[in-house]
Amino acid sequence: MVHRLDKDTSGVMVVARTLQAQTALVEQLSAREVHRQYLAVVVGALVAGGTVDAPIDRHARDRLRMGVREDGKDAVTHYRLRERFRAHTALECRLETGRTHQIRVHMAHLKHAIVGDPLYGGSLKLPKGATDELIAQLRGFKRQALHAETLEFVHPVSGETIRNTAPVPADLLALMKALREDSEAFAERERDRR
Repeated sequence: MVHRLDKDTSGVMVVARTLQAQTALVEQLSAREVHRQYLAVVVGALVAGGTVDAPIDRHARDRLRMGVREDGKDAVTHYRLRERFRAHTALECRLETGRTHQIRVHMAHLKHAIVGDPLYGGSLKLPKGATDELIAQLRGFKRQALHAETLEFVHPVSGETIRNTAPVPADLLALMKALREDSEAFAERERDRR
């Protein structure tokens, strides 16, 4: 194994077939030369992208969780808006570092936890006046809404740039569709009120 994905995070991974390849790929990861891009759906409507530069280590009291800590290891996540909904946002997240649960911890640190995250997300938050479809999607989404879309690295033998992508899974597409339709229905109700 060259790297891992959190349990219940979908997407692309790279596995080395030789020890030489594994060593070279781990070195690329350590040197921050591997492009790792994720799709995340978070709670709350963000208005801009940004960077979270906040060190991460084990949570002070809960050993199953990670947390932002001053004495933690360097952790940097860049994020930008992909699609804004009424009460949620789809983000493109790019990892500069690769700490355990990094995107999940950083988004929770910003007070925009990933939808469905059982460890960092808290209780289910339903937007006021949400459509029945959105309520069903949010209640039925049983994992964090996080997907590893793209992994790009230099092949350890040929030197060729390798770009691997994984299509967005059906459950995440359905969630985003329900969020989009809820936003459109809300906007229509607001227009009708005027």
